[in-house]
Amino acid sequence: MTLDRILHRLQLQHTEPCRVTEFGHLGFMEWLGSLPADSDYNQQAMMAYERALPLRRQAPAVAVFCDLLVASTRMPPRPLDVCLPSPHRRGGARGRRMLH
Repeated sequence: MTLDRILHRLQLQHTEPCRVTEFGHLGFMEWLGSLPADSDYNQQAMMAYERALPLRRQAPAVAVFCDLLVASTRMPPRPLDVCLPSPHRRGGARGRRMLH
């Protein structure tokens, strides 16, 4: 159920390209943290990829998530370029009012 929730959030419209990448990376890290300790990583990654693949074209953040899944299963293993979003002000109450 966690993967469904992650994919749902990744489908939200993000207009800024840098935010799309950040959300894709966050989704990957959240998915990675939700895996059971004794699970087969490659099998879990393939299942997640198969579930996310139909959403890839319509949601750029899902495409980033899929790319990370593929990169993480390549051999020989290599470090992934995954980053946390940089902290920035989002506008507080005024920003939320502007959304409506």
